[in-house]
Amino acid sequence: MSTNTTSRRALNRVAASAFAGTAMEWYDYILYGTASAVVFAHLFFPSHDLAVATMLSFATFAAGFVARPLGAIIFGHLGDKLGRRTAVIGSIVLMGISTGVIGLLPNYPAVGIIAPLALLLLRLFQGISAGGEWGGAMVLVLEHAPKKKHGIYAAIPQLGSPVATLLSTGALAIVATLPNDDFLTWGWRIPFLMAFPFLGVALYLRFRVEESPVFKQMQAEHVVVKVPLVSAIRHTGGRMLLGGMAALLGGSGFFIMTTFMISYGTNVLGFERQTMLNATLFGAVAQIVVIVVSGRMADKIGAWKVCAGGALISALAAFPVFALVDTGNAALATLGVVLGMGALTIPYGPIGSLLSGMFPAQYRYSAMAVSYNVFGIIGGFLPIISQVLLVQTGNASWGVALLLMGVSLISMVGAIGAGSRGVAAKRAKEDIAEQARGTSDSDDDMVPA
Repeated sequence: MSTNTTSRRALNRVAASAFAGTAMEWYDYILYGTASAVVFAHLFFPSHDLAVATMLSFATFAAGFVARPLGAIIFGHLGDKLGRRTAVIGSIVLMGISTGVIGLLPNYPAVGIIAPLALLLLRLFQGISAGGEWGGAMVLVLEHAPKKKHGIYAAIPQLGSPVATLLSTGALAIVATLPNDDFLTWGWRIPFLMAFPFLGVALYLRFRVEESPVFKQMQAEHVVVKVPLVSAIRHTGGRMLLGGMAALLGGSGFFIMTTFMISYGTNVLGFERQTMLNATLFGAVAQIVVIVVSGRMADKIGAWKVCAGGALISALAAFPVFALVDTGNAALATLGVVLGMGALTIPYGPIGSLLSGMFPAQYRYSAMAVSYNVFGIIGGFLPIISQVLLVQTGNASWGVALLLMGVSLISMVGAIGAGSRGVAAKRAKEDIAEQARGTSDSDDDMVPA
């Protein structure tokens, strides 16, 4: 059995770092998604047809998701070979710089085709960074935390997403109060430039974090595998598939309720831009509550049950959510967004606990990051798929509601599969092997809280 220990103080530092770093990462990522709905179509993709310009803008948003598996491979390899801490520091530096530089870009009228190409390149860098961030932050926290509290500690990095939504959408909502010409000329740049000071704060916190005790023990016992991803696919390929399916809703459905919904509400239903941004802010507040509750529930009844049940609730809520938004009433539309974001967040809270428990420590970072982000590619295309469905149905929302329902059901099936007896039995055998060589991250490795 390993003798690694993690003090309460050190654990709190890790949790705070994971939260702050993930919040900063997703601030940058969500900011781009929101801006693609309200800014980039006008400044970087000029077209006589707003729907076409919006789809082009959403296409660059999707490109970041295509790059995420590459980031998962790169940072996952670094995390499993050189250390979790090293990888998450690298991922956040890349995200902060690429996002801040977006705020400095000239628009299409100034430099022509160079503007959208530069925007696309920076978006790809964002995607590579995001591909490594989530898995690294989650593994680092959970390898410090006792297993009996994995649900709530897995929820802490997840809180970074709604907090980032509040920060990024709130920042855009504030500058959106400027006269339209000022907003499109310089106002939209301010939230992106804020990524630079945020990066400084996140780096300060991450440099104060200790390496995972599980990884330290792996190094001491010389059990670090040569090519972690290859080992992960060879031994746990089926589990990676189930894990990616389970994570699909929380990591992807979110962008239907934010990026697409903002565009749909303003461009099709005629809501004020401020109304849809405010609805997203209220939804983010609801997400914070849901993440904490679902994390605690996972510690009581099991992460897979919470993930499966939450996905089912999201599937059942899909059509009612769009029905509320389609009323054209600002209050009811806001309620619809809040309900939709809240429902899909139920499985998002404990998904890290579910995935972490599916893979051995030697390639846990790679397996989690790749499975999460390969399926995350779908999320990047959901706004543009939703836009296409909207056009094909004559601006009717039923096609998008059906899409959200389908994504929810896929996650439900994945969560049920991840919680199956077969997966549990295989992990039990791997735990025995880990404990025999001293690399287990069981409760016995931790200092009591």
